[in-house]
Amino acid sequence: MAEENVQLHQREEYTDDKIKHLDDTEHIRTRPGMYIGRLGDGSHAEDGIYVLLKETIDNSIDEFNEGFGKKIEVDITSEGAASVRDYGRGIPLRSLVPAVSQLNTGAKYDTAVFTASVGLNGVGLKAVNALSQRFVARSHRDGKFHEAQFERGKLVKDIEGDTSEENGTYIYFKPDPTLFTGFRFHEEFVENMLRNYTYLNTGLAIFHNGRRIISRNGLEDLLNDNMTAPGLYPIVHLQGEGIDIAFTHTSQYGEEYYSFVNGQHTTQGGTHQSAFKEHIAKAIKEYFGKNFDVQDVRNGLVAAIAIRVIEPLFESQTKIKLGSLTMAPEKDKNGRPFPLSGISVNKFVGDFVKEQVDNYLHKNLDVADVILQKIQESEKERKAIAGVTKLARERAKKANLHNRKLRDCRIHLNDPAPKPKKGQEEEADARLDSAIFITEGDSASGSITKSRNVNTQAVFSLRGKPLNSFGLTKKVVYENEEFNLLQAALNIEDGLDGLRYNKVIVATDADVDGMHIRLLMITFFLQFFPDLIKKGHVYILQTPLFRVRKKNQKREYVTRYCYSDEERLAAIEELGPDPEITRFKGLGEISPDEFRGFIGPDIRLEQVTLHKSDKPGDLMEYYMGKNTSERQLFIIDNLREEEDLVESEEV
Repeated sequence: MAEENVQLHQREEYTDDKIKHLDDTEHIRTRPGMYIGRLGDGSHAEDGIYVLLKETIDNSIDEFNEGFGKKIEVDITSEGAASVRDYGRGIPLRSLVPAVSQLNTGAKYDTAVFTASVGLNGVGLKAVNALSQRFVARSHRDGKFHEAQFERGKLVKDIEGDTSEENGTYIYFKPDPTLFTGFRFHEEFVENMLRNYTYLNTGLAIFHNGRRIISRNGLEDLLNDNMTAPGLYPIVHLQGEGIDIAFTHTSQYGEEYYSFVNGQHTTQGGTHQSAFKEHIAKAIKEYFGKNFDVQDVRNGLVAAIAIRVIEPLFESQTKIKLGSLTMAPEKDKNGRPFPLSGISVNKFVGDFVKEQVDNYLHKNLDVADVILQKIQESEKERKAIAGVTKLARERAKKANLHNRKLRDCRIHLNDPAPKPKKGQEEEADARLDSAIFITEGDSASGSITKSRNVNTQAVFSLRGKPLNSFGLTKKVVYENEEFNLLQAALNIEDGLDGLRYNKVIVATDADVDGMHIRLLMITFFLQFFPDLIKKGHVYILQTPLFRVRKKNQKREYVTRYCYSDEERLAAIEELGPDPEITRFKGLGEISPDEFRGFIGPDIRLEQVTLHKSDKPGDLMEYYMGKNTSERQLFIIDNLREEEDLVESEEV
């Protein structure tokens, strides 16, 4: 207590000179998390550089939705710069500079100009500008142009003149490398973002580095391109005023949803997705006139919903979860009443789904028969394991109470959205940093537990190798203690809505046994929770294979951690001859002090991805199914190649 009092007395005085005013640019650069969530280096889809790109494209999409410009050109350079050119109305020339540099400035406060856009806060392009090393905005309107050039948010050049170019807006930006350390745009994340835009805006053509991306069937194309298991019946695609849904059932376990608001991909769902889930089950139950369990109705369901909301309320500036409860406020900014004012999102979605799905099933009896058969099969399996399920839930609850396998963290993905305290500004959403490490053995889990961030990092300890679950039914999830407790820890028995961690990280030794455990865990997720992988939640922890260090002239160690033989050789060349080289054989051999650096801000993660082209069923059958002559030959051939490689290196 005495030490605490000393520390209090040592604090600086709270005086007038401590009160600071930051202009818009300084504020954004000082508190970027408030505007774009996390910074990152581009290795994750939610990293800030993709938010910058999205904020830029959103303005062009809003132009398209207002009926101006059917083409958008998006170019990414190898140096990490991005440009977006649309052919809309163009930003009014005299307002160009304030529109891209002054917060709370824009046309989207006036719903007569933009009726249902994503960006309503006058923030997006200003954040892009302030967080970019170089930013250029150019507007073309009726034979005139205005160009403004900025460096880290400060205007450095302002040009006006005549032009022969078509109307529209051109934005160029290069993220500031002093903020986005070591960043680069990953093609896969950019491609996915652009495809989502075209699914939601049929008739729009996006040219990505010259390559045309277009969708003719909207959400139907989205499901076709993302489904990794065949549909049991043709995709049902229903459209109405301000709402668009598509769905089918597959033979896979679980549910899979894609939801959007005004073109924004709400990766964390929200009121519109919850409403769809509720009412699709209700509509199907009422059609058959039977009180089916909603789990049985929705098991294997793959669906997408897109709605348009006037003045949507998202949980944060990154707009990944819809919080709006109503379709529109009572009146617009000019005092005019909105037609959908006071109507809840739940009712709006529910009324549409109930009427349209019921009509469709009455007209398509063959589809209704397939759905009924799927429900009955799911019901039969669920009832067959009902007793096992009840006991398993009780065991999981008791185990979690006593922390037998789970060392939990304090902040979870499914926590309520944090509300800034009075006088404090919104920070980056810490829920997105929530992670759980799945590791094997007491020594490895002990090292991670001692090194972790207790606020956002949990640890789940496996006991030995998990069961190969390929080809098994979901009964094994409840009968197998490891799977049962893991499912309970993740809270995914009823789908991803309750998922407690944004990142599920498999952390194993970098040896043959560790690789086998990785495969077994990925097989488990693919078999029973494929959407966990498809939504980008599963990762592999990369830990160093070597530590190379050498004392400098001050007799202090200069240390390099190496994740491959190439990095080891580079470290030896850098540090000079005869360095001390340690080969880490397992996670348990790495001290907690060292481990802290590997699971902190510089953590190396490899995301597990799943695409239709991967053919996961065939892959699992080949690698995790019963031993086949083909797999035996594959192992023999690769052993021969490994032996030849070792011999050549020795020579």
